[in-house]
Amino acid sequence: MLIERLRARAWDPGRRFDAANVPVAWITERYGSERLDQDRDDIVSYGSNGTVQLRAGSEEVAVYYADASRGPLFPPIALAEVEKAERRIGRPLPELLRRVYTEVANGGFGPDSGIASLTEGNRPLGHRYDWPCAVSIYERNQTQGVPSSWLHLAYGGCTMAWHLSLTAVDNPVLLYDADGWEPTWGEVPHDGPATFVVITATLAMDLGRWRRRMERGPQPLLPP
Repeated sequence: MLIERLRARAWDPGRRFDAANVPVAWITERYGSERLDQDRDDIVSYGSNGTVQLRAGSEEVAVYYADASRGPLFPPIALAEVEKAERRIGRPLPELLRRVYTEVANGGFGPDSGIASLTEGNRPLGHRYDWPCAVSIYERNQTQGVPSSWLHLAYGGCTMAWHLSLTAVDNPVLLYDADGWEPTWGEVPHDGPATFVVITATLAMDLGRWRRRMERGPQPLLPP
């Protein structure tokens, strides 16, 4: 059931991330010029290309993407690709994460910046750079002292990143903040103020919590 619900959200371009871009001109034409001036907490940022980034539960996102075609940003990969990645990592992935990559999508959805792909060379249409690859980041992290049992899941902004423990019971999800850790100075992740926090006890709980964020549907605006 979780896989089907993850697929439904990951394949919806308005809900595959926690926020989505909507043209300001479209909002103005449909709702009026005062729409974005109302007291609201779902505006994330404005883009230089004439768009506004709104939280995925907003009414504008739901309406704008209602008729958009469904499908993953990056198609699911074959089990053979997962096994190839596991050989590079040197550890097996949890069965749930295997199913995510082979049945939902090869990354490109999820909390914060989105789950990293398991293979390299994935580039969203119109982007200048490839999507992050979990295996490549894992290999780079090993040269910088990150524990070998931590698999990169997604960037969390600034110096933070989400990791999955590949060895702890039930594969908890960790939020790691490397602030203050400078590998070029010979430091390792546990030097300085770098810290990590266990966010959820299991990968299933973490993905389930993200999926449920949209179940209440678009939230009404506050009165102007």
